[in-house]
Amino acid sequence: MNGTDGAGRRISAQVVCTAIRDDIVAGFFPPGGRLTEEQLAQRYGVSRVPVREALRTLESEGFVRTRRHAGASVAEPSEQEADDLLELRALLEPLGAARAAQRRTEAHLKVLRGLVRLGQERAPQGESADLASLSGWFHETLAQASGSPTLAASLIQLRHKIAWVFQDASPSHPAQSWEEHAAIVDAVARGDAERARRLAAAHAERTSAVSTPKHPVHAVRRRA
Repeated sequence: MNGTDGAGRRISAQVVCTAIRDDIVAGFFPPGGRLTEEQLAQRYGVSRVPVREALRTLESEGFVRTRRHAGASVAEPSEQEADDLLELRALLEPLGAARAAQRRTEAHLKVLRGLVRLGQERAPQGESADLASLSGWFHETLAQASGSPTLAASLIQLRHKIAWVFQDASPSHPAQSWEEHAAIVDAVARGDAERARRLAAAHAERTSAVSTPKHPVHAVRRRA
């Protein structure tokens, strides 16, 4: 296999990995559902090789579990694992916002401000799917603005898993969410790391408080 073929295979595996992850998050493949290489290869129009690589990646991320003699299946997050996701967000998102205030570029600010403008314009219309997509893009850009590839990757993966385990909380309070996003961007633009940290912490706490598990059998135990 030459270098071009190798690069093409890696790209295919990345594309397939994203497609499978998106389908898991969307609920097309439910928790506990079996995943076969043949089934996935047929669905995405690829060979089994990129599917196999994608499943290994998704297993390392916690979306897929592989058991000997049973093959691969969609993971089933426990109550503790679901609870941990919210706690990790409460720790990492404020850190990411504070880092962004110190390291963001003008390009990051331009994208963040544009997303806030779009979100505030569309919030009154209540288009939840569109707003959820904009919010995801906002948080991924904010994570990338932290200037830390490791932190950004952790935050992005964490948001994917939260979207998988919990119902989107934004439709209930879209205007408030985008006001909070705007305030975070303002603090980041001013280079005020401490304010950005506080605002991001409050935003994560509010969002977590209204987050509802998608699957009642895996309901989170709330702390008093």
